[in-house]
Amino acid sequence: MREKLARLPHQLGPLGLGSLALIAAAAMFHFVVLQPLQARNDLLKERVSRQAPRTGAAQPQSTADNVVTVYEFLMKDEQTTTTDWLAKLHGIGAATGVQLKSASYRTPPLEGRIVRYEIVLPVAGSYPQIREFLRRSLAEIPVLSVDQVTLKRASRNDGALQAELRMTLHMVKS
Repeated sequence: MREKLARLPHQLGPLGLGSLALIAAAAMFHFVVLQPLQARNDLLKERVSRQAPRTGAAQPQSTADNVVTVYEFLMKDEQTTTTDWLAKLHGIGAATGVQLKSASYRTPPLEGRIVRYEIVLPVAGSYPQIREFLRRSLAEIPVLSVDQVTLKRASRNDGALQAELRMTLHMVKS
């Protein structure tokens, strides 16, 4: 038996020995790396399946259910008018130190139940002030979206920015 094992490397040659080494490395990789990862994956899947009912995870909804959910979200502040939202936007500007200039508003033609009030708002302030204004506006006005932000600086050394903000208020028509 020892003689056969002693002749094996000579009979296999360098290519055969290299192949055996690759097979041994693959087996070691499987047992050392892949099996622990598979066990961890199974454990995480089990945890997720246990937590899903507790967190109240929603089942996949149909498109119609998703549309109803959007309408309900936009209708939750039905008594709040466009003027109220614009006043809130002005208050946020004053609180963040952003200088609000005259704005223009328009309502495009209706194509469905959602009314859009498009606002073009020129503002001035530092970059952190404008960023905070946008953050607070989106947090405090749930029916607001920011469509475009254009920033301009008068000179390289000037700390103040001139910005044009294009925003939209989305509301459900009564």
